[in-house]
Amino acid sequence: MMVPDVFNERQRRDNQGIRMRSTFFTRRSLLAAAAFSLTAFLPLAEALAAPFESSRITVRTEGSGPDVILIPGLNSSPRAWASTVAALPGYRYHLVQVSGFAGQPIGGNKEGNVAAPVADEIARYIKEAGLKQPAVIGHSMGGTMGMMLAARYPDALSRLMVVDMVPYLGTFFAGPGAPAEKVEAVANATMAGIRNATPEQRSANTSATIAGMVNTESMRAGAIADSAASDLDVSSRAYRELIVTNLIPELGKITKPVTVLYVQPKSVPIPAEQFDYVYKSAYAPVKSLTLKRIPDSAHFIMWDQPQRFQSEVKAFLAAP
Repeated sequence: MMVPDVFNERQRRDNQGIRMRSTFFTRRSLLAAAAFSLTAFLPLAEALAAPFESSRITVRTEGSGPDVILIPGLNSSPRAWASTVAALPGYRYHLVQVSGFAGQPIGGNKEGNVAAPVADEIARYIKEAGLKQPAVIGHSMGGTMGMMLAARYPDALSRLMVVDMVPYLGTFFAGPGAPAEKVEAVANATMAGIRNATPEQRSANTSATIAGMVNTESMRAGAIADSAASDLDVSSRAYRELIVTNLIPELGKITKPVTVLYVQPKSVPIPAEQFDYVYKSAYAPVKSLTLKRIPDSAHFIMWDQPQRFQSEVKAFLAAP
């Protein structure tokens, strides 16, 4: 009877050991499986993360490659960049649309300034989208927002291109050296004129303005449509803001290279050298600056001189 008792006890202990080892390996396997699952599904979790939300802008992307942010101007839409994006593949373009312009709902731009808070939103977009210092190109008012971004968030971008915009419009509206109160008075009068115009007057003014900004007749209809679909209140406030905003004192804070493409409007009949000096003086505080005059073009350079514009953008994006 002793032998079976010893055998049974030994068997019982062996079975207990097997169960303990089995439990140990089962737990370890579960932990390993869980860790693998988290790693395997991390890209999926990131893909399902909440998209960027803003009441002031929307952003859509096209293409793949290095990141480039494109900011349109006053009353404009991403249609301004369509030919450029098509001609220069190999980049992931982030096309910004400002709320209240070109038919987009007013959203968060229902009161106050427009350009400055939109520049803040673009900086937030860069951060939340995980972009690593994208290149930024801004046309007109988009150039103003690009300068704000570069001066106030210098580490957010790698380089900036400003398309036909000065850092202080007040000089053009109120005259060189005009005091701030005079510039503000001119800006207020300009805003009032926009708001008080009849629908017929606004339509005529829009057509005349676009004709002066776009030499290529076939491209005017799109610009007119975007302008007509823009909210009058948002547009007039943004225009006023552009006139009174003086970014020259902030340009020294920009640490990244800046390229400025500009044209001389037909409405400014002064010697070319004198007009060039205006741009050189205005942008003088920028540490790394490239100024390029584009001949035979109006304000929308990308439409009037598409090949030249695309060549400049290509060189700008390829720069180290």
